[in-house]
This record gives sequence, structure tokens and C-alpha cells, in this order.
Amino acid sequence: MVAANTTVTHFIILGFPSLKKLHLLLFVLGLIVYILTLCGHLTIIAIVRIDHHLHTPMYFFLSSFSFLEIWYTSNIVPKMLEVFIAKNKSITYVGCITQLYFHITLGTAECFILAIMAYDRYLAICNPLRYPDLMNNTASFRLTVGSWIGAFLINIPPLVSLCRLPFCGPNEINHFFCDAPPLLKLSCTSPVEAELANFIVATSVIVSSFLLILVSYILIIITVLRIPSSTGRQKAFSTCGSHLVVVTIFYGTLMFMYVRPTSDVPTDSMNFNKIISMFYTVVTPMLNPIIYCLRNKEVKDALRKAITRNFMSLRK
Repeated sequence: MVAANTTVTHFIILGFPSLKKLHLLLFVLGLIVYILTLCGHLTIIAIVRIDHHLHTPMYFFLSSFSFLEIWYTSNIVPKMLEVFIAKNKSITYVGCITQLYFHITLGTAECFILAIMAYDRYLAICNPLRYPDLMNNTASFRLTVGSWIGAFLINIPPLVSLCRLPFCGPNEINHFFCDAPPLLKLSCTSPVEAELANFIVATSVIVSSFLLILVSYILIIITVLRIPSSTGRQKAFSTCGSHLVVVTIFYGTLMFMYVRPTSDVPTDSMNFNKIISMFYTVVTPMLNPIIYCLRNKEVKDALRKAITRNFMSLRK
């Protein structure tokens, strides 16, 4: 899809020009973080798959979220690493639009999955007797597939609005990937329509999914506080702790970046925005497997058993 009257065929991704002397160090650190991210999420997917105790909707959603995180970070980090060390920092117009679309689509799917995970915990804690009927394997699979399809469809309007904008120069994107705010600033005409479409979709997705999570956890807290034994309350909360930490980090950064009109972003704040973007596109995907492994007893036990089993097989 090519924008009408667009003469720009390539964009230059500036990355972090003020840190040019540190680009090699940033490349090494970024590569390490990317490898750790892939290993962490692949480990979660493998553990959920091989341990039959984890064959439940809760962990199916967790492995689906890890699968999303792999694609989400892989859409951004390899190109970012190339920008750090390559002399040619260009990306084609089509490549830039494609990266942007997958960025917003995968981010949307993550919002949906996190909301479904909260709803799953609500059903398990507040409606335990009906939980097996309401959230079985078929239902969890349909919800996951629906999240993917919905994420791809809902982001078509902002994509079309952006593709209709003409780009005739300059072509330097003041970011380390093709994100909507810096890209819209390069349009030769006023991007009001594209900004509005992007703002409406981003706000609708983030706020609606966050409200579903918030309501789910309010109901969960009310139900848990009614449990007479402290052991029962602790057990109920233990299944939600890691998810709450991930939600807090993920939505905190997303709301700061996208729940505001693009035109409200001053040029001199772009460096700060890059740091926030770096956090939710690079750092957070690396931290999420650690959070789930350290705060979830069942995942830790499954990981420990897998390591022990592999160690014993090697000794034989």
C-alpha cells in the first residue's frame, strides 16, 4: 500500500544520534536483552507445553502472551540493532508502514490477552463452580484467536488514514523504529485525520481493556477478602500477583505514550519518549518471563522439575 502523491521511498531512522559514541555498547546490550527475551518466552511456552499440570486456560493464555511478546519484540529490536551499527540506517516506505502496523497490531493483541487473563482469574476466583464450563479449552482457544483477528481488523482504519498521507521530505524519523507520532510529523499535509484515527483506536483499546482488568480485579479483591482463612486468601492472590505486575508496567507506559493526541507531543520531548518506548518494546518483554517465573509457584515448580529431569538424563 503506497500513499498518494508520496515521493519519499525510504525513511532514515535516526535512533539515538546524541549517543553515537555508545552505539556499539548499545548494540551489545540490546543483543543480550533480545536473546534473554527470546529464551525467557520460549522457556515459558515449552514449560506450559510439556508439563500437564499447566494445561489449563490460565497457562494457555500465558503461553499465548509469550508467543505475542516474541513477535512484538522481534518486530522492533533487530532493526534497532541494525541502526546502532550499520552505516545505512534507511528503511523502505513499505517496510516502515509494515513495521508500524505490526507494532500497533501486536500491542493491541497483548492488551486483549491481558484483559482476557484478568477475566479468566475473575471466573476462577469468583465463579469457581461454573469455571470449567465457562472457561474450557475451546473457549480459551476461541478467545485467543478472536484477540488476534480483532487486533488486526481494528487497526486497519488508522493504517489506511496514514497511508493516504503524502510524504515528500524530510524523511528522517526521530526514533529507533517506525512509530506513529514521529512518522506523522513528516507528512507534507496536516495529519489531523490520521492523528484522530490513531488516537481513537489507541485510546479505545487501551482504556477499554484496562477497565475490564480493573473491574475484574475489584471483584476479585472483594471476593478474596470474604475468604475466612488467610491461607485461602494468600492462595487466591498468588495466582494474580504476577499478572498485576505485568499489567501495571505495560499499561503505565502505553497510556503515557498513546492516550493523548499526537499533536500534544512537543519536539523536545522526543528523547524522553524514546526512553519510554525503549522500556515497553525492549525492556518489559525481557522482564515479563522473569516476573512470571519468580512470582508464580506452579511455573517455578514446573521449571525446576524440567531442569532436574534434563540434568538426570545428562548424567545417564
